[in-house]
Amino acid sequence: MAAGSAPDCCCHHRTKERTPEEYKDLINRLSRIEGQIRGLKRMVEEGAYCPDILTQSAAAGSALNSFNRVLMANHIRTCVADDIREGNDETIDELLKTLQKLMK
Repeated sequence: MAAGSAPDCCCHHRTKERTPEEYKDLINRLSRIEGQIRGLKRMVEEGAYCPDILTQSAAAGSALNSFNRVLMANHIRTCVADDIREGNDETIDELLKTLQKLMK
């Protein structure tokens, strides 16, 4: 079965095989974000000053936005481009729906 194609069963979960480099980059980004979130929790638990927490929260939000941009770019370059080349134009609708969700 090709990466991203639906299996011949009722579950239709799509998957993506990533290069080791892409996988490592995404996991490293998520690990840093996870650390930032734990740090925010600790700040709240320790009664840190509100503006300090907000500054750290904004940094975590920026890191998550950066993760989303990298993942979206990889998705467009690989999954979307491959599907379009194979004549699967439904991928464009899926991409548009995903972008709408991200831009709320």
